[in-house]
Amino acid sequence: IDLMLMCIYYVFGLTDGSDVTQTPLLWTKEGQSATMSCNHTKDATYYQMYWYQQLPGQNMKLIVFTTTTPPHKYEEGFSEEKFPAQKKVAQTGSLTVNNSKPEDSGLYFCAVSEHSDAAD
Repeated sequence: IDLMLMCIYYVFGLTDGSDVTQTPLLWTKEGQSATMSCNHTKDATYYQMYWYQQLPGQNMKLIVFTTTTPPHKYEEGFSEEKFPAQKKVAQTGSLTVNNSKPEDSGLYFCAVSEHSDAAD
């Protein structure tokens, strides 16, 4: 029997308005990679992007904080090898899940924030 497991990624965007759009639903076969994109229509001061993962029955976890100037900041338990992120311009970014496994299936969120000198 050829058993094919699917990984499902639901993607949501978060800001203080409805200015973020993302890949809404993504299916992939086990072992393949899946790339989710996130775009916003705010100005270029909103160049900070956060990617979150929420697995079934678990709390949301931050995967990575990205800006237009790498390196990106990965949280403990997440690696650039498994979750490579791209952020070349302020208004768009992407997150890839490499070597998809059924346990990677869940909700993935992107959020954008404005650069603040107070945060430095």
